[in-house]
Amino acid sequence: MKKVVFLAALMLTVTGLKAQTNIQEMYDFNRGHLTTTLEMFKTDAWGSTFFFNDIYHPTDGLTPTGYYTEIARALNFWQHTALAPLSLHVEWNGGQFANNAWLFGIEYFLHNESFTNTFTFELMYKRISNQNGNIPVQFTFVWGMQNLFGVKGLTFSGFLDVWGENNNWVITPDVMAEDGSIATPAVVENTKLVILSEPQIWYNIGQHFGCNHLMIGGEVELAYNFAGGWHSGADFNKNKGFNVAPCAGIKWAF
Repeated sequence: MKKVVFLAALMLTVTGLKAQTNIQEMYDFNRGHLTTTLEMFKTDAWGSTFFFNDIYHPTDGLTPTGYYTEIARALNFWQHTALAPLSLHVEWNGGQFANNAWLFGIEYFLHNESFTNTFTFELMYKRISNQNGNIPVQFTFVWGMQNLFGVKGLTFSGFLDVWGENNNWVITPDVMAEDGSIATPAVVENTKLVILSEPQIWYNIGQHFGCNHLMIGGEVELAYNFAGGWHSGADFNKNKGFNVAPCAGIKWAF
């Protein structure tokens, strides 16, 4: 889900460094819980490896602590040629509340002269387990802007994912019988398109007291038909349609 470390990682590539790892702690105001995220990126002579793991800490007393993981490998054996911006891409996604998915495709990297603004486009074939009839394609756009508005240490980054996924949503009517049972049958609605974007803004507050590793900031999750069934009970289908989830947190870059 996060992907935004990829932009920082590209900066590492051009400056000659090899890896970056960071940990984030975000509070989700809509869901009322914390999410811990660990991200890592490492380059080598054959390309790069990236992964992140989200660990959810719900407080509703019903939903267990969950997790979601993505791991991706970019293959680029032509890093010193004119085709260097183009890489092959293979990726696996999965977690406690998500179907496993394999992705295969290409990615293309663009940047300005100073590498302060970076953009990556990915087009991939996506195969989701236990899925029939979904559109097996995902488009991803990742961006990063350093020292936004000329403010040193202010970063704006994020990603946009668009993919096909065959989701059935069980819509429970609000009308109840006197004995508490459902008065009318539930309705099953089907959707086939998912959109997810998570723009983030971070400020390197640690630069003011000799600790460049510490950042404060947050993100806004903009989602359409995403994460069906993550919630339990009456909230089972609250993610159907368009949803906005603001988060605030801190980040430590190792």
